[in-house]
Parts: sequence; structure tokens; C-alpha cells
Amino acid sequence: MAIRNQCKMSFLSLSENVGIARVAAAAFAAQLDLTLSDIEEIKVAVSEAVSNAVIHGYGDSSGIIEFSMTLYDDRLEYVVTDYGKGIEDIELARQPSYSTDPERMGLGFVFMESFMDELLIDSAPGKGTVVTLIKKITPPSTH
Repeated sequence: MAIRNQCKMSFLSLSENVGIARVAAAAFAAQLDLTLSDIEEIKVAVSEAVSNAVIHGYGDSSGIIEFSMTLYDDRLEYVVTDYGKGIEDIELARQPSYSTDPERMGLGFVFMESFMDELLIDSAPGKGTVVTLIKKITPPSTH
């Protein structure tokens, strides 16, 4: 599948940068004829993925988060990568209300899953986590 557009950025694992990723995700999605509701859902899903990398991936330490946005003919793909702690048990982490931090609601993956068409999580303890968020779109007409 051909790439129609792509943008990549990297930033420090600071909570201030969640908003930057959120705005970038919305601006990237705006090149398509999506509803405001679709764009809002993308913003929430990306915010949750980046927040997870900041809070759970790196915790009190600091690191780099890589964020890529790719437009294919049939989908928008957002990928958030951290090189932090990783996730011990992905299935458990995907459960509603599960969090390694008792102060948190544990709904990040639930929001990502409900607002996007696909959620892929690849993680290894001590190596980091890659979260891929996919929003399916109607391919452009060819006539």
C-alpha cells in the first residue's frame, strides 16, 4: 500500500509534549475529509498513547518518544514508540481499570481501542513499547 503522506517527530518524555502530539495528530488528520468527532477521537487516542509512554514507559526517568503519522490510501496510522520499562503482560494492561499506578483510572487502552479501528501493542520488559493506532478511511476515488 502506497504512502500518501508521512510525518515523524521525536520529543522528550514530558507531559507538556502530550499536547504537541495531540495537535500534530489533529493537523495531520485534517488533510482528510473527517468529521470533527473523528478528529477528536484521534486526538484522545494519541493523547492516551503518548501519556502512557510518559507516565508508564519512563516514569520518573526521562527518555525519547518517537511519534510517526502515516497516511495510506485506506487508513491513517499513528505510531507511538518509547524505549522505557515495557509492559510485562499486555493482555492484563488492556483490561479496563488496570493500571500500574493506583492513582490512575487505567482506561488508556480502552479509550484507544474504542476510538480507533485497530490498536496494536508490541512491548518487551526493559526494551519499551510500540503502540500503533489505526483509523480506517475511504480510499480516494480513482475516476
